[in-house]
Amino acid sequence: MKRNIGLLILLTVLFGCNTATQKAQQPEKPIKQPIEGTWKLLSGTLIEKGDTVTTDYTKGVEFIKIINATHFSFLQHDLTQGKDSAAVFGAGGGTYTLKDGVYTENLDYCSAREWEGNSFEFEVQVDGDTLIQQGVEKIEEQGIDRMNIERYIRVKN
Repeated sequence: MKRNIGLLILLTVLFGCNTATQKAQQPEKPIKQPIEGTWKLLSGTLIEKGDTVTTDYTKGVEFIKIINATHFSFLQHDLTQGKDSAAVFGAGGGTYTLKDGVYTENLDYCSAREWEGNSFEFEVQVDGDTLIQQGVEKIEEQGIDRMNIERYIRVKN
């Protein structure tokens, strides 16, 4: 009887150690950032050489940005299925970093191929279901040097 109790205690200790070891070996799940999700662009403002142009992305065109733990992508298309002079399709994506409210996109893929291989730094602010990102887009070879301010709303499932 004493032997059975001793064996029971030994097995309990061994299984307890094994469970603790398994828990220690499991990688921690990354904490989901508030920026992660699918976002619909409502408006975009470009300020370049003293000129300001604001585009309403709720009429005639749609633009979404999808952000997961490590990557982002964006898609834009007209709502007339390419059947008039306003036909447009654009897409791109790559990796990003987010640290202390500074969101840096590394554009690895883009339908505007001259934009590929560039990084763009933005300040981001998430307030509930609204994401605002603003920063300078600069590509010297293309003569691009402008402030870009984008306002998004979270797409709900």
